This record gives sequence, structure tokens and C-alpha cells, in this order.
Amino acid sequence: MPFCLVGDSQNASDAGGDNAIRIYYRTYGRGSIKVLLITGFAGTHASWGLQTQALTGTRTPNGDDSGEDGDGGGNGAVEACTFDNRGMGQSSIPTKRSEYTTKIMAKDAIALMDHLGWRKAHIVGHSMGAMIACKLAAIVPDRVRSLALLNVTGGGFECFPKLDRKTLSISIRFLKAKTPEQRAAVDLDTHYTEGSDDCSDSKILRRLKLIQCEYLEEFIGPNTRREILYQEYVKRISSTGMQTNHGFEGQINACWTHKMTRAELKLICMAGFLISVIHGRYDVIAQLHHARRLAEKLQPCAKMIELHGGHLVSHERTEEVNQALLELINASETKISLHDWTNLSKETSGWLFPWMSCGGTDADGGSSQCFLLSILGKLYLCILYLFGLFMLALEHGRRALRRHIKPVTIGAPHHMTYRIILVSEPRNIGFLI
Repeated sequence: MPFCLVGDSQNASDAGGDNAIRIYYRTYGRGSIKVLLITGFAGTHASWGLQTQALTGTRTPNGDDSGEDGDGGGNGAVEACTFDNRGMGQSSIPTKRSEYTTKIMAKDAIALMDHLGWRKAHIVGHSMGAMIACKLAAIVPDRVRSLALLNVTGGGFECFPKLDRKTLSISIRFLKAKTPEQRAAVDLDTHYTEGSDDCSDSKILRRLKLIQCEYLEEFIGPNTRREILYQEYVKRISSTGMQTNHGFEGQINACWTHKMTRAELKLICMAGFLISVIHGRYDVIAQLHHARRLAEKLQPCAKMIELHGGHLVSHERTEEVNQALLELINASETKISLHDWTNLSKETSGWLFPWMSCGGTDADGGSSQCFLLSILGKLYLCILYLFGLFMLALEHGRRALRRHIKPVTIGAPHHMTYRIILVSEPRNIGFLI
């Protein structure tokens, strides 16, 4: 089986303290253009099937028995590599959280490039994989031909989902999922956009295409895409196995501790390679404004591409994402200028709110005002998250009161009967007689 032994090209500190880390990978196609695809949280190398098909012309791995002469085929121009991050799939699963950071995992990817003999490659990452891709680009910018960041955030508080009842419910279900069936159900709600109430109640109209339905509610033959994908998800999760607790907690730690410093972002920009930030407008996990903010910080190298989709936009809007990746690779190979590539305005600030502009640099060349605004932005996100949890608990309490408190009938003089009812509306708590 194809494994890369990370310790062969790294010392113990680079490998997260363990020289025995093995990374499982597969390659597709043959060609001089190399593309490394880095999967996201709890995903495996198989997540990139739709992209390897578009980039290389085949979904059959090199060395697979079904390929001719041990070659998966392809278009003869591109060779792509996908792999399981540490903590998932067939790669090693360290037991210590400290062995999972985006920097350590980026060095895993660099070790894989060394193992394959790739001097340079186009780097593509999704979600956590995009965070890893950013770190890789900052560590070895001279080995990156282009950088594609799908559904990316800056890590830490930016990993918190959109704060409403639906997404908080999804988060709780995700943490509680213990079986492939439970995990598949929550993954569908996390990865894709859903239909409106009109869609869910109008199967006949959906078949006749008289109303617009979202991705999961569209019919593919007699079944909805949700029903088809649910079976595929259950089958895939059952074959690879549920992520272990060590892997889950470790990859959570990698996302939570991820941070791109100003110096790292400067290194990426100075390298001068083209960057595409691709995002679904309705992503409930990695919110769009975080991706926009990162793209603005990567000026003048970055192009922002917003698509009608959710967190797994590479599957929901496959054609558009594949076209964007091919456009990025072709533009990089033909050495298009940064000025012709970017679609971002120079006036954008890159901060959490449009009115947060940076000004005044200190003696070290940094911006004290920007540092203060960054702290305020993080404080805002923390308060917003805690407020969301409070509102969720409040709503749960109100529902519990409505279930358990019933009207009480009591007797009274002069043959009168009083009904006492507790009203749980916040502004009218009291008794009605």
C-alpha cells in the first residue's frame, strides 16, 4: 500500500515528536503539472474524486489493478495526489493533541512531496485542509506554484459556526454522532444547502421543476439527492470507519490553534504565486466573511470566488469549482500578472467590519491599531458565541416549562372556579385569573 514515512525526510520535532508517522496517499494520472490536494476535517483522500477526474481525466489511482500497466490513465498533462491527514483514514493516528497542528500537518504534506519527488506543486486545500495549505505556503513558498483555498477560515474562533438555532443543533448532533448513520445525516446538513419549506412539501412540483429547489432536495430519478447521498455517506463512513477519539480531538486542536501571522501572510504575498479563495455563500461552518477577510489580506495575489453552495462546495458546485481550479493552474503556468488576476479592490481593509481600517505603524513596522482591532474582533466573536449558547439554553428552558407546567383548577367561595395558568413569555410572567 502507498505510504509516506514522514520521519524519512523530517526530524522528530518536525514530525510532531514521532518519526513513525505514516501518511497514506494515492496518485492519479501522469504529467509534468503536479497538484497536491489536502482534505478537510475528518475527511479522507477519497473526498477529492470529482476533482481528480477533472484535473487528470481519471478517478482510478495509479497502481490500481484496474489500470493498464499499473497506471490509472489520465490526460497526460496533470498528476494529482490526495492523502489522508494524520488522525484519519489509513494514516497514523497520534494519541497526543500536541501532535496535531496545522504546521505539523503542513510538514506532513511537504514530506509527501519529497517522497514523490515533487519539487513544486499547485496546492489545493478544503476547510482544515485549506488552513494546512496556508501553512505549507508560508513554510516553503518557493515550492508552491499556486494556492487554492476552499471554504477556508483563519482558525480559532473563526471555526465556530453561524450562530442560530439550526447550526447550533447541527454542532450538537455532530458531537453526539456515534454511528455511520448518525454521522451521515449530520454531514449532509453540514455540507450542502437545503431546500425551502415549499420544496419539502411539493414533491410533484419538484419533479415537474415548477419551483426552485436547493441541492439536497433535487430529484435524481425517483429519489432526492439527499436520499442518494445518505446511502453513499453511510457506505463510505462504514468502509473507512468512524474517526477515533484521538483523531477527532487532535484535528479539532489543529483547527482551534491555527493562526496565520502577519509575517506568514507577507511571505505568501511576496512569493508572488496566484491564489484563489473559493467559498460557498451558504456555508454554515466556515462563514463567508472570514474567507473574504483572508483573501483581502492576500492582496494583490488573491481572487475571491463566491458560489451558490454550502461547506462542501467542491461537490455541490463541482463544475464551477473544477473550472476555477483549471483556470488557476492554467493562469499560473502561463504566468499571468497579479494585476490581471485579482478581482479585489485595493481599498478593502481585510478586517472583520468594513469600517475597521488600519492606520499608524509602530517602531517595529507593525500596526498597533490593527492589533487592537484584531483583539476586539476576537472578543466580539467570543461574546457572540456565548450569547448564542445562552439563547439556546433559554429556549430549551422555555420549552421545558411549557411541557411540564399545566393549568390548575382550584375551588373558591360563592361557587366560583378560578383557573391559574403560568405564562412563560418573558415580558408577561405572572398569573391569569
